[in-house]
Amino acid sequence: MKYWDGQEIKVGDRVKLGSDDGIVVASMDTDEYSVEHPKEQWGYLKKGVMITFPAMGEVYFDEPCETLELISRASSEESS
Repeated sequence: MKYWDGQEIKVGDRVKLGSDDGIVVASMDTDEYSVEHPKEQWGYLKKGVMITFPAMGEVYFDEPCETLELISRASSEESS
């Protein structure tokens, strides 16, 4: 899945949705999962991304969201 601007969404990305900042914890599209959110937990969804937000909890997106913004990319240590 991609951000509205065309960039690929990656595990570990810091994102903004409304007034809440979150972290991408799983990408079913690229078969990437954080240690805390393994494939066994979310792989059944088959497509999309899972993002954890402090105020909203885990939010699943199966289609690009116009208001989801990339704040920063994770370093390689953070995303593995």
